[in-house]
Amino acid sequence: MRRLLCGVLILLGLFALGEVWSVSAQAPGAASSSASNSVNFGVNLPTQPKDIDVAIRILFVMTLLTLAPSMIMLMTSFTRIVIVFSFLRTALSLQGTPATQLLIGFSLFMTFFIMAPTYQQINADALEPYAASQITSQEAFDRAANHMKNFMLQQSRVQDMEVFVELAKLGPTTPDQLPLKVVIPGFILSELRTGFQMGFLIFIPFILIDFVVAIVLMSLGLMMLPPALISLPLKLLLFVLVDGWTLLVRSLAASFEV
Repeated sequence: MRRLLCGVLILLGLFALGEVWSVSAQAPGAASSSASNSVNFGVNLPTQPKDIDVAIRILFVMTLLTLAPSMIMLMTSFTRIVIVFSFLRTALSLQGTPATQLLIGFSLFMTFFIMAPTYQQINADALEPYAASQITSQEAFDRAANHMKNFMLQQSRVQDMEVFVELAKLGPTTPDQLPLKVVIPGFILSELRTGFQMGFLIFIPFILIDFVVAIVLMSLGLMMLPPALISLPLKLLLFVLVDGWTLLVRSLAASFEV
């Protein structure tokens, strides 16, 4: 039934397109009498080099807007923060609490807080001079990219950068001369490694609680009682008593050294 309905809609669309085509192909004398009932479709391509350059710039800006979420996630501190929060929720054996939207929102606001010094430098060195027509758009982009590259280089490990320098076959290169195509994947790789390391350290105390609860239940002969039913309140109690959220947020902010 669904296929039949789709076929009917396609046929109707083709019929309507044929009607429009036949109306637009009438003689010039008859076009004036039926101008109110005709619909013409056309595409005017730019012919001047300046118009083509403007069209390419607009297309490039639209592409950047679609890639903006990925840039925020991968070129800032967002990756490490959201990985650590995900490990925390798994270590606490919580399925949907806190909610994923809450963790992502909190990660975004922490990202804005941690990246604030870098954003202020970009605003002072690139955006404000460009708004005052003191520099060109290319110079503003280069200055902003340099500030982002400096931030990523400060948070990245040398070994991770060397991996992509070797893959790109650049040879011996100073950090200031590394292109963004090398810095960005090296920074992402470093953030993934750091996030997993911090997640592992978070898991250790909660695994010990699960282990102790399982041993106690087995020694008491309570084989049918799930250990997670007992260990979950104990893990939540431990996390609340040590003020876990404050410690975790403080550790995440201090790990970036900004």
